[in-house]
Amino acid sequence: MGILPFMKRLKELDNGVKYMLFASFLFAIMGAFAKLASEHMSSLEVVFFRNIFGVIFIGYALYKTPMVSKGGRPLLLFFRGMMGFLALLAYFYNIAHIPLGDAVTYSKTAPIFTAIFAWLFLSEKLSFSSWIAVFIGFGGIVLIAQPSGIGFSKYDLLGIFSGVGAALAYTSVRELRNYYDTRMIVLSFTLVGTVGPILLFVLSHYFYIAELDFMMGEFVLPSGVVWLYVIGLGVLGTLSQFYMTKAYGETKAGIVGAVSYTNIVFAILVGVMLGDALPSIVTACGILLIVAAGIMVAKAK
Repeated sequence: MGILPFMKRLKELDNGVKYMLFASFLFAIMGAFAKLASEHMSSLEVVFFRNIFGVIFIGYALYKTPMVSKGGRPLLLFFRGMMGFLALLAYFYNIAHIPLGDAVTYSKTAPIFTAIFAWLFLSEKLSFSSWIAVFIGFGGIVLIAQPSGIGFSKYDLLGIFSGVGAALAYTSVRELRNYYDTRMIVLSFTLVGTVGPILLFVLSHYFYIAELDFMMGEFVLPSGVVWLYVIGLGVLGTLSQFYMTKAYGETKAGIVGAVSYTNIVFAILVGVMLGDALPSIVTACGILLIVAAGIMVAKAK
């Protein structure tokens, strides 16, 4: 296909699809910055810098346009922030230790778990096709993890938790949006993700627990090119969230949700550029199953 026909096709794409494609690309590049930054600092510090930029941007937005919220669910708001923070800790820790594409794929299991939690806690109906999608998604997880006789590895468990934690956060958002401004809901996540690491830095100094190294670390002031990494992950992380939100505002959630899985493709390509190996046949099959399951759930919604 020549460049002109390609540009014409691109212009014909729905705006929501364009926004989600761009958000997915930015998210993959953010992952690359996180992986590079992790060579110089703990995953805990990477999470700190990822969120402090969000606090600054959202704080400025609230300053320019004050929010109007009914309020009344502070504990649920804190729960949303805490689950998002812990899921991000697990996600960035995995980015530092396993291929970027695998880390992103684990995080993309969130819609599958969200469907289950919405069924359990919000009494939302789960169609037959959604149940099939859930089992397909779990099959994909097994193929990626390829558990040995001793079970799942630490990275597999953290990868699964990154999806579960994000799903719990997303499920709580469905209830919170009836009480709070969207910016307040996002701020709860970035604020906990900024204060939480500070408390864990102090805790790590006195009570370092090796088994919990994914949430432990010492603060190291960035220098030189590392500043580029942390600024990049903070800015791109915030921009990817912004364009993802715009995508869901422009197009049906099912379509946008399906397009969001291009994030995995971008992440694999970026990961290979950083030195990751291409996924094995078994891992690739697992990734495809998780993508298929996510698209089925998105279509059902």
